[in-house]
Amino acid sequence: QGRILEKTGLCSQITFGRYVRQGRKLGGDPKLFIQDLQFNKVPVRVYQPKATSDGRRRGIIFFHGGGWVFGSLDTYEKVCRYLSRESESVVVSVQYRLAPEHKYPAAYEDCLNATIHFMRNIEHYGVDPVSVIVCGDSAGGNLAAAVSQTLAGRPDLPKLRAQILIYPGLQAVDFHLPSYHQNRGVPLLFRERAAFFALQYLNGHALHMQEVLEGSHIPPDMRLKYRKWVSPDNIPEKFKVRGVKPLRSTDFIAEVYETVKRFCEPNLCPLLAEDAVVHQLPESFILTCEYDVLRDDGLLYKKRLEDNGVRVTWYHLEDGFHGIISLYDYCGFSFPSGKRGLDSVVNFLKSL
Repeated sequence: QGRILEKTGLCSQITFGRYVRQGRKLGGDPKLFIQDLQFNKVPVRVYQPKATSDGRRRGIIFFHGGGWVFGSLDTYEKVCRYLSRESESVVVSVQYRLAPEHKYPAAYEDCLNATIHFMRNIEHYGVDPVSVIVCGDSAGGNLAAAVSQTLAGRPDLPKLRAQILIYPGLQAVDFHLPSYHQNRGVPLLFRERAAFFALQYLNGHALHMQEVLEGSHIPPDMRLKYRKWVSPDNIPEKFKVRGVKPLRSTDFIAEVYETVKRFCEPNLCPLLAEDAVVHQLPESFILTCEYDVLRDDGLLYKKRLEDNGVRVTWYHLEDGFHGIISLYDYCGFSFPSGKRGLDSVVNFLKSL
C-alpha cells in the first residue's frame, strides 16, 4: 500500500509506514506514574511504579525499533509499561530523531545524550546508580549496543549494569550471512529492507542498495579484517541446516564505498568494535529469533562478547520472527512466543 501511495504521489512509503505504526495514545495506568519529559532536549517518556519500594529501583533506558525510520513513544507504550510493571523498574523510553530526515549519527547521539542526562540526574527518579540498563529491539538494539560501547570507557559516569539487545542489527558489511538467505522473505523484515533501512539511516536515501546487498561496498582488505568477527564460520552449524547459499564473489566498487564508508564505524555497526572496547562491556542479554534475517548478527555478537570474557544470557525463540516483541498486545492480538520473549527479558532484569 505504501508503494501504491508513493506512485500516486499521495505520500511517501515512509510517511505511510509511520502512520500505520503510530500506535494509540493509552489512558492512565493504575500501577504506574507516566510523564513526558525532555532529557538534554531529547523527548522521553518516564514510567515509574507507584508501589513503594524497599530501596532504589533499577533504571532501564529503552530505545525502540523500527529501522531508525519508524517508531515512537506511543508505538512502544505497551512494551514499556509491561517492562516497568513486571520488573518493578523505572523505564525511560527515548524518542530519538528518525531517518531519513535525520541521518546518522542523530539517533545515536540522542540516545547517548538522553542516557548521560539520566545517569547524571538519577536521584530524581529513585534509581540506584549501579543498576542502570540500556535496552532496545532491532534498530533500538543497535543503538543500545552503540551507547553501551561508548560508555564502557567513561570514568566520569556510573558503569552500566547490563545491556539488553533484542534481535539487534549490528553490522552492514555482510548481507550474505546464513540467516539473510534463510529468512530473506520472512516478514516483518525482508533482506532488502534491512539494507534499505541501514542506508536510510546512514545517507537519508537508499541509493546503491543492490551493490550493498551484493557486498561490493567493502574493500577486500577490510573484508578480510572483519572476517574474524563477521563470518559464517563463527555461527554454530545447527543454524546452517536450512539451506545456505555459497557466496558469489563480487567486485569491489570504490565509489560505492565512498558513499557508505561510515558503515565501518562501530557507533553505526557495533559488531566492528575492537576487542579492547568489547571486553569492557557490561553483562549482556541477547534475544534472537530463528526466522529473522538479523539472527546471525545476534549470534556473532554473542560469540564476540563471550570471547572477551563478558557474561551473556542468550534467549532464542525457535518459533520467533523479527519484530515479534513489538507486536505484544498490538491492536488486541499477541503471539505467545512474543510474550515468552518479553518475559525472558523481565526474568533477566529480576536476576540482576
